[in-house]
Amino acid sequence: MTALTASPEWKNLENIATQIKAQHMRDWFTADPQRAEKLTKSACGIELDFSKNLITDEVMQALQALAIECQVNKKRQAMFAGEIINHTEQRAVLHTALRNFSGKPVLVDGQDVMPDVLACQQKIQDFVKSVHSGKRKGYTGKPLKEIVAIGIGGSFLGPKIMSEALKPYWFAGVKVHYVANVDGCHIQDVLASIDHRETLVVMSSKSFTTQETLQNTLTAKAWFLEEGGTQQDIAKHFIAVSSNIQAATEFGMDAENIFPLWDWVGGRYSLWSAIGLPIALTIGYDHYRAMLQGAFDMDEHFQNAPMEQNLPMILALLGVWYVNFFDAQSQVLLPYYHYLRGFPAYVQQLDMESNGKRIAGSQTAVDYATGPIIWGSEGTNGQHSFHQLIHQGTSLIPADFMLPLNVPNKNAAHHAMLASNCFGQTQALMQGKTFEECKADLASKGLDDTTLESLATHKTMPGNKPSNTLLFQQLDPKTLGALVAMYEHKVFVQGAIWGVNSFDQWGVELGKELGNQVLDKLVNTDAELGFDGSTNQLISKFRKTNG
Repeated sequence: MTALTASPEWKNLENIATQIKAQHMRDWFTADPQRAEKLTKSACGIELDFSKNLITDEVMQALQALAIECQVNKKRQAMFAGEIINHTEQRAVLHTALRNFSGKPVLVDGQDVMPDVLACQQKIQDFVKSVHSGKRKGYTGKPLKEIVAIGIGGSFLGPKIMSEALKPYWFAGVKVHYVANVDGCHIQDVLASIDHRETLVVMSSKSFTTQETLQNTLTAKAWFLEEGGTQQDIAKHFIAVSSNIQAATEFGMDAENIFPLWDWVGGRYSLWSAIGLPIALTIGYDHYRAMLQGAFDMDEHFQNAPMEQNLPMILALLGVWYVNFFDAQSQVLLPYYHYLRGFPAYVQQLDMESNGKRIAGSQTAVDYATGPIIWGSEGTNGQHSFHQLIHQGTSLIPADFMLPLNVPNKNAAHHAMLASNCFGQTQALMQGKTFEECKADLASKGLDDTTLESLATHKTMPGNKPSNTLLFQQLDPKTLGALVAMYEHKVFVQGAIWGVNSFDQWGVELGKELGNQVLDKLVNTDAELGFDGSTNQLISKFRKTNG
């Protein structure tokens, strides 16, 4: 038994959970007409209604006591102060410094990082302006209108999904194409659709050696040269976001067009850094800066709001409640807004790469569940597929519903229908439909008693399924920044409670390492194979087919 599960706070929550499982939310709403009002909190343009959760005042107080016992506030302060909290890599965790508008210094090893951060932001602003104005041109004098953003993981997912979410704010003069998959079909499809004379390639890799990113960039370079460009022309068409300046310049890039990265920025938190350059190119620097401002506002809220009003804290504590005391293995995100459809995938990487860990502290194996499986899809599509499992399946699956109250080019009929489905789903999950209610609905169908009883049994839904509803007036850049930061801090709080290091990713690193070893055997076809029997067999079959 670990110190966490042996703590009085944990034991108290176990006892309370046993009592709560015997109760139903529909009774709570009947007993307290003000429940929704009491359990709705707002900050940074986001309104969170968490009234449709399996919680009482006693539950929330007990969860807050657990957070206090786990020293969440102290750990939060350490992160913002630039202390080394990523202890396995001996790094500070300071993505928050990248959106720091306080005017205050942020110290790492006694050095203020803000001058470098501000200089990088100015460089992004100047670069974006030069592209959007047409001042920056390709080697033939044509403006750069096609942007190919090449990355992988956080260097790809964040920029792509944030750009998609902000489509109403796109700058009309450029088009950004995102490429991540090393499958050659993707990069070839993109390159086939654009003119090399109008193309700018943005390669994002801290090391400049990331396998997928480097190969895609080499393919783009070969295409550029085959189309008529020269090695000397590379500097006008290829730029990098990287800390490996030497490798980038040897590739042919101008040192002035290399944007910096720092060790204290993790990949899944990097969209706030120069990794976000493609976002700025997509929506313009002013909108990009508004996104940073929204995230900063959420940082301030997270640091200063009382625990009972703190949106990231509330979401995190609810997640711990379900994962650890209701055996929930997953969390579903359901944006009812087409442009936000990629958001579940973004949070999936953020959460699962951060808290998918089994070691707490220095070397103690946990005896409790940690990071849940994150998944989801846009509404209303999911209602016609996986919502069935949420309503009547045997697993408890907490859900986050998201809806902007105003949307661009709003069609009143469409938007009302979308909202009605969003609200109706949360209502149905909460209240369900009893056997007696189902029988009453079927009474006029002329069914015999046996058929009526059977059909009513199949149609019965237990309800009592938890959900949050997140509303915002509109998904503008500032609100999106706040939304992303809110989930970042939720993940941080849960990691702090579980005692895991939310900022390393050794599972990812192992996959890269073994992938490189296998690649060597695929390329060097005469090399002796020394892997397990299955891997050796797979390599042999690939060699036979591909020569």
